[in-house]
Amino acid sequence: MSVAAITLRVLGCSGGIGGRHLRTTAFLVDHDVLIDAGTGVGELSVAELAAIDHVFLTHAHLDHIAALPLMIDTVADQRRQPLTVHGSAAVLDALRRHVFNWSIWPDFSVLPSAEAPLLRFQAIEVGQTVTLDGRRFTALPVDHTVPAVAYGIDSGAGSLVFSGDTGPCDAFWQAVNGIANLRYLLVECAFPDGEQALARQARHLCPAFLADGLARLERPCEVYISHLKPGLIETTMDEIERGLVAFEPRLLQNNQVFAF
Repeated sequence: MSVAAITLRVLGCSGGIGGRHLRTTAFLVDHDVLIDAGTGVGELSVAELAAIDHVFLTHAHLDHIAALPLMIDTVADQRRQPLTVHGSAAVLDALRRHVFNWSIWPDFSVLPSAEAPLLRFQAIEVGQTVTLDGRRFTALPVDHTVPAVAYGIDSGAGSLVFSGDTGPCDAFWQAVNGIANLRYLLVECAFPDGEQALARQARHLCPAFLADGLARLERPCEVYISHLKPGLIETTMDEIERGLVAFEPRLLQNNQVFAF
């Protein structure tokens, strides 16, 4: 069943910080859902932060979760229901043990009380879909140095896939090819080919690895590149544009809005 077109606004899509245009990964879906919670979340007003009811995390690395603790604290007095954080069991365990542990940040899953908390965790497994007001959020497989997922977001009329962080991963491309109404693919490419050994070690993509993956893509879609490292953006995009002409890849940028 289709819903009204979903909109996704890019709040941050960089692999690092350093200037106003570089914010780490965070996407606002409509007005009430975040995909990741990197420093890009700081672009939102307090009222916009208070309207967010769900956060889907790709993984627990700091550039994808940095703003989550601050966001919850900022809107604590404005919420009447808990913020639901979706992620793999390993991601949620990392948040409990390393962030919301009273040493780094208060445990908002028991504040102001365990019966009426400001934060709740909801595990999601690869292949599982969460439906929110007709919008379908599906966790897809990727391969990173820590447990991680990609997300497919489906309005019924169209879909967008965000890879999150991943290295080469056959299962990811197989999952993408299974999405009949795919319109947009937001895919990472953290390093230029000169850093291919580092990309392999860190389980990120470089243009050569991305080319191998896109060669398996069977669905027509618009391709946007995220997570480029500051200082390497021009080099990496030049290699991508020269090596992947057929896919017309474009650099993902803050404040871009996708409707599907």
